[in-house]
Amino acid sequence: MSDYILCGYVTSAGLSDVTKQDAAKLTHIHVAFAHIVNGRIHYDSRATIQQVLRLKAINPDLRILISVGGWSAGGFSEAAASEQSRIQIAESCEELLSKYPFDGIDLDWEYPCYSEAGITSSPADKTNFTLLLKTIRQRLDQYGEQTGRYYLLTIAAGADQYYVDGTEMNLVHPYLDYVQLMTYDMRGGFQTLTGHHTNLYTSTGDLFRISVDASVQIFMNAGVPAHKLVIGAAFYSRMWKNVPSTNSGYLQMSPSSGGYGPNYGKLVQEYIGGGTFTRYWDDEAKAPFLFDGSTFITYDDPESLSYKSTYVREKNLAGIMFWEYTCDPTSTLITAMDQALRQ
Repeated sequence: MSDYILCGYVTSAGLSDVTKQDAAKLTHIHVAFAHIVNGRIHYDSRATIQQVLRLKAINPDLRILISVGGWSAGGFSEAAASEQSRIQIAESCEELLSKYPFDGIDLDWEYPCYSEAGITSSPADKTNFTLLLKTIRQRLDQYGEQTGRYYLLTIAAGADQYYVDGTEMNLVHPYLDYVQLMTYDMRGGFQTLTGHHTNLYTSTGDLFRISVDASVQIFMNAGVPAHKLVIGAAFYSRMWKNVPSTNSGYLQMSPSSGGYGPNYGKLVQEYIGGGTFTRYWDDEAKAPFLFDGSTFITYDDPESLSYKSTYVREKNLAGIMFWEYTCDPTSTLITAMDQALRQ
């Protein structure tokens, strides 16, 4: 195994698809998702127990966490709002860990103080998020003393300045083992200007300045040490249609925003190296894209992930994570990251 974190988000249904070879390369798996229901964390997939035990038999060092939340998953603002509600959430974390062989809890609140996904939010989320994580950390430590184990506590964080503005990262990170930067979907869902959605750096002329490197700097400036930062990679694409053919479709205005495109497995089968699409490489951004004259597709591939993994080593970061395992049945992307992290 690498000295760096190589972490994959895997849906509950996708756990059975994780191969022996990939389980041996991964250091962490985050199972997606549990949810907050009536102020408590709820997860009901008994088949997960067998799959977790299977994967740990393959790789005893593999750490498997349950991830709580995800896009449009609510209940966080309410759960963090009072001491009593925070204690209740922390108690439900302990109950979950007593029923399932997980190694910890990952909170994916999207996002404190913001409600783009239609969930409840409040300006008080900023302080309450810190108190929620403190309460959970204390409960996990108490439970760990009883069981003789250490339980991980992590978060998935929005990549840009808005997330730092809605949280107290300098106060939050001491309670966390690592912070996962969701450095994907950085372009697409709300923008009609084509571009990279998971780029390492920002290209000259790109109006949207966010990138993996920019996100890392934002969080370090907010007080999070480098050794707790995990950057994100995408096993899926973003796609714009009816794009002008100027500049191979890059940085062009489209009639609509960039929706989700094919996952990497389908890109390999139907788009890359054949048909009507041409692959282009942006050496400034260290990112590929596909264009056929009217459709623009942004994605990660082995080359871009090799650069991201090398960046992790050069910046002394904690590691790299990705969404989502079943999007690459070829295992090409995991192999590329594993090899680069081991160099």
